[in-house]
Amino acid sequence: MSSSHLTHITEPPGVAPAANYTHVVAATGRLVQVSGQVALDEQGRVVGDGDPRAQARQVFANLDRCLTAAGAGFADVVKLTIFVTDIAYLPAIREAREAYVDPARLPASSAVQVVALFRPDLLIEIEALAVVAP
Repeated sequence: MSSSHLTHITEPPGVAPAANYTHVVAATGRLVQVSGQVALDEQGRVVGDGDPRAQARQVFANLDRCLTAAGAGFADVVKLTIFVTDIAYLPAIREAREAYVDPARLPASSAVQVVALFRPDLLIEIEALAVVAP
């Protein structure tokens, strides 16, 4: 599936199908890199202490705000990199992602379990790479 500036290749020949991401997204346009976002509100307070669902919702809301500030949106995202302190949080992340990302046009993604994030009360950090149409 493709749009004017993104091409999603969900099943490259010889690669196992992906259930919750796209293997390859090719793009042309202006690059937007969003630093890892965590579950901090506007005042720097943790949202959803100990709650991966609440934290995932805040992380995606923060990503949305950052993308918007750069003149981009989730339709322009080609890659998400997800860092979690427990890989069991992925269903909560996917649930939050559904509010922002078209499931027919999922970005390429990587998920990594880490020992800790920069604060012990944070469970999830996600960075985004977007390409805005020229």
